[in-house]
Amino acid sequence: MGVLDTIREGIEQSFLMAYEVWWALVIGFAISGVVQAWVPRARIEGALAGEGFGPIAKATGLGAASSSCSYAAIAIARSLFAKGASAITALAFQFASTNLVWELGLVLWVLMGWQFTLAEFVGGLVMIALMAVLLRRFVSPALEARARRHAQEAAGEKDGHDHGDHGSGVADARPLLEAVRSGEAWREVAANFRMDWSMLWKEICLGFLLAGFIGLLGDNFFSALFTTDAPPLLRTLENVLVGPLIAVLSFVCSVGNVPLAAVLWSGGIGFAGVVAFIFADLIVIPIVLAYRKYYGGAFALRITALMLVTIVLAALAVDGAFGLLGLVPTGPRPTRTDVFGSVGLNYKLALNVVATAIFLALFGLSRDAGAARHCEHHAGTDIPGKA
Repeated sequence: MGVLDTIREGIEQSFLMAYEVWWALVIGFAISGVVQAWVPRARIEGALAGEGFGPIAKATGLGAASSSCSYAAIAIARSLFAKGASAITALAFQFASTNLVWELGLVLWVLMGWQFTLAEFVGGLVMIALMAVLLRRFVSPALEARARRHAQEAAGEKDGHDHGDHGSGVADARPLLEAVRSGEAWREVAANFRMDWSMLWKEICLGFLLAGFIGLLGDNFFSALFTTDAPPLLRTLENVLVGPLIAVLSFVCSVGNVPLAAVLWSGGIGFAGVVAFIFADLIVIPIVLAYRKYYGGAFALRITALMLVTIVLAALAVDGAFGLLGLVPTGPRPTRTDVFGSVGLNYKLALNVVATAIFLALFGLSRDAGAARHCEHHAGTDIPGKA
């Protein structure tokens, strides 16, 4: 196969995988936009200073109601931490926002099956519980205080993935049924929808491109990465260590690493390894460098180590529990054709047409909202005596 043929086939496979999950991505982001716009956030943010079950549960709920963008998650967590949230609630927010969100679960379900979606949600809660238990073994109160001062100094710098003020007022001001009928409420949903796509499209495209080209590699490549002739326990341990390592080296995070996870599953990595790989989106190199910028080197190193330990332990726990319950997929692994799919006259085409209509409608509504705010701003500046 020539170079041009290889490039063409890799791009074609990337497109086919994107086609498989386009409807799930759009619907997931739309649901996320609704949750972000209509779930009251201000009252929750003021209750994250403690380290008990209540503040951690509230941080988890706030994260699950937030964007799935890993960069946005760490930026918002930094802001919460600088304003008084504890280290554990900030970390709980991060893990919830990247493991307990709609769009990630839907894409996992479509590409890999419901067992992986359930494992992602259960494992996210397990990781948060493990972090709450292990935090003080990694981070002392004195180091947390120094990191907070560092975060407060860094809080004045804008992050390109920060959501700004979206999702801050509609749900607080109106009952849910009234919000559903409100044009303003839907414009806020559309603004959140557009913001999520603007933050995540590069990561998603990179994830599909990597999956498309890695999918061209033969099974011999994957068998060299993963132990296949060792006892089951040793294979599982090796998988949960190699999975996060691949995630760190791939630089892909958030929803973008799900396509690559599907290729790894097809290539032979174990259930626990896939779960660990998906969990590891918050310890990729660019994000670890952001931790260092936000909190200082010592705190960044400690929380990265803490997250790696919780990722490995949570993946092992989920694998063990699912094994006992008979929930680990045991049938034949999906082939490359199964993973990348095909375009045909079927229900996927209908779903993608509907999803494209939703996408265009929300993007159009977000542009209309932006134009309305622009006009209001200029109208305000035309009023005599108003700056």
